[in-house]
Amino acid sequence: QVQLVESGGGLVQPGGSLTLSCTTSGFTFSECAMRWYRQAAGKEREYIAYISSTRLVTNYGDSVKGRFAISADNAKNTVYLQMNNLKPEDTSIYYCNVMIRGRDYWGQGTQVTVSS
Repeated sequence: QVQLVESGGGLVQPGGSLTLSCTTSGFTFSECAMRWYRQAAGKEREYIAYISSTRLVTNYGDSVKGRFAISADNAKNTVYLQMNNLKPEDTSIYYCNVMIRGRDYWGQGTQVTVSS
């Protein structure tokens, strides 16, 4: 079965950096585009980043453009989200996502808190 497991969240000061990982199994990772989303308390889910199945195309939400970077390691079946210059408004639960044959799959999420 498809499994997505996020890790790497935690507490970081404003201006700091974190790298999130999403380790996957149960599908052919190298053939699938991957996405990161986040959802803050009381807010709607927000699109963060996309990487194509070829790993050559990336795309970012406006709120993180220039600060976050998505990458993928096909040998490890893992997608990453490098987050730099973090701001308090980046505080959220971060989820990775894959769509397979029209169905969305989600991990359990990892909490990122940006606070001094």
